[in-house]
Amino acid sequence: MDYKSYIAEKLNIDGVSVEDIASFIEIPPNTEMGDYALPCFKLSKLLRKSPIAIAEGLAASFERDDMVSEVSAVNGYLNFKINRVGYADTLLNEIIGKGDKYGSDSIGSGKTVCIDYSSINIAKPFHIGHLSTTVIGSALCKIFRFLGYKVVGINHLGDYGTQFGKLIVAFKKWSSEAAVLEGRLKELSRIYVKYHEEAKLHPEMDDEARRYFKLIEDGDKESNELFELFKKITLEEVDKIYKLLNVSFDSYAGESFYNDKMDAVVDEIRAKGLMKMSDGASIVDLEEYGMPPCLILKSDGSTLYATRDIAAAVYRKNTYDFDKCLYVVAYQQNLHFKQFFKVLELMGKPWAKDMVHVAYGMVSLESGSMSTREGKVVLLEDVINKTIEKAFKVIEEKNPNLPDKENTARAVGTGAVIFGALCNNKIKDIVFSYDRVLSFEGETCPYVQYTVARANSVMAKCGKGGEYRNVNMSADEYEVISCLGKFGDIVKSAAEKYEPSFVTRYSLDLATAFNKFYMNCKIAVDDENVRNFRLKITKAVKITLTNALTLLGIETVEQM
Repeated sequence: MDYKSYIAEKLNIDGVSVEDIASFIEIPPNTEMGDYALPCFKLSKLLRKSPIAIAEGLAASFERDDMVSEVSAVNGYLNFKINRVGYADTLLNEIIGKGDKYGSDSIGSGKTVCIDYSSINIAKPFHIGHLSTTVIGSALCKIFRFLGYKVVGINHLGDYGTQFGKLIVAFKKWSSEAAVLEGRLKELSRIYVKYHEEAKLHPEMDDEARRYFKLIEDGDKESNELFELFKKITLEEVDKIYKLLNVSFDSYAGESFYNDKMDAVVDEIRAKGLMKMSDGASIVDLEEYGMPPCLILKSDGSTLYATRDIAAAVYRKNTYDFDKCLYVVAYQQNLHFKQFFKVLELMGKPWAKDMVHVAYGMVSLESGSMSTREGKVVLLEDVINKTIEKAFKVIEEKNPNLPDKENTARAVGTGAVIFGALCNNKIKDIVFSYDRVLSFEGETCPYVQYTVARANSVMAKCGKGGEYRNVNMSADEYEVISCLGKFGDIVKSAAEKYEPSFVTRYSLDLATAFNKFYMNCKIAVDDENVRNFRLKITKAVKITLTNALTLLGIETVEQM
């Protein structure tokens, strides 16, 4: 039932469309105030009355019915209380009927969204700094699919640049194929750090690195075989982490994929009169738009990130015909995205307006910023393994007879890492702390997972319940019902704002409401009518929390 539209139609305010009125209607923070509220401040100028007078006038003329039982005017707000018993019946039946589809929608039917996320660098370790882009992007993929969109998840691999020449130099000086096959990414990281230490003393090594990268570009057999070995090892290692985090991709087309597609883009920019020369480099002047120039070609004719990103955008539009193309990249790259989006617009691409930079905050260490070159990183694999180990220890202490302890610990440990990264607004900077990640107290994923397990335990003991007749709902029962009904809107808002934390926070709110209900409303009562109603609430909570966590890439567990 779309109560907002129903109320808006009944209000029938002259000069204001039903759609606009519905968009003004809010859900009050406290259900005792009402279930829906219309702030009349937004109508004051149009109706030339004070908000208080408007609210009082609308309250007096609104006809109560079986759907809306109470209407009141309070300080310029028009508050509505719906028929809560009828609402609860309808909602609980909908949730249980839809199951894992509850909260989904078809608003994205026929539309395509490309989401560029994770975008790891070949031959570099997967560290904690990659966590945000990976889990935010993965959650957005799941949220948009849940809303009916066709989603193309893209891992735009960092597989192009002089760093690969540096790796080949380091490999030849201090490693071997056997050492790389045994040490994997740790060995590649070791020699990469050593290269930068040595290059400070021997800067001529950079010339050798540039020569090797040129050999890769020119198709040299030995150099490309080494590059492919580094790439193969990297993808094999990070795939283990992706599997743990429930992350997958539809495309691994990285920077090197666009090598043969950049000339056409450069020619088009030049043909449209956008290209200028500056100190030997080819640029697009963006001074008129308050930005520095966008570099397209270096003075030696080689391409840059912007060139490759423009080529990638054109390819994605031609290949997928996207309605939106999202880039989940840290806010440090704000200028880069503004620049190349503007270049696409100046090239006459009408779809440039559909490009979105989904910026997120930076992750630093308590000791300062991270640096792969200096070896100052916290490996994501180590973080996940430590949280799994801690989860296993807690299970051993509190529930040693729990079946399938290893898989439960894995679900709880990885869930804690994902949830921690998605718990706050994505733009916030994060200082990584093991203590915080390893904490299972307070507003954490284990709390939500435990709530699902608790609901499951209740149903195992009391059954799933049958039919019930009208019941007198307590405030605690209705608080859970009200929270359950918000899920669909929360999912849509998360997609509209590109903010998975809306779903994370919602799961905490619902878990809190349910646990309060569990403590205050005994479920295993003799009154079959009341027991069945409360069991139905319990089942609906389990379904909804499971759906919410699934959208975040987090598994639930039957027992904890």
